[in-house]
Amino acid sequence: MNPSQIYIAMSIIVLAIIALLVFFGNKNKNKKEKKLTPLAGLAFGFILAGIIFGDDRLIGYSLIGIGVILAIIDIIKI
Repeated sequence: MNPSQIYIAMSIIVLAIIALLVFFGNKNKNKKEKKLTPLAGLAFGFILAGIIFGDDRLIGYSLIGIGVILAIIDIIKI
């Protein structure tokens, strides 16, 4: 195995462990879950669009920046 394959295998194992902790570690079911606000959804969409259109750096970074700004505004509003 070359180093990149080892890195990918380790990443998959770590992600699997995190997924198991998230699914089986949530013992407190009585806690109210907060729904995603429309502003947070819009921020998430801009960040995803920035990742998808990341080939052009100006467009990709601009979309990610807009998404981060919207997320910060949403955090401050709550």
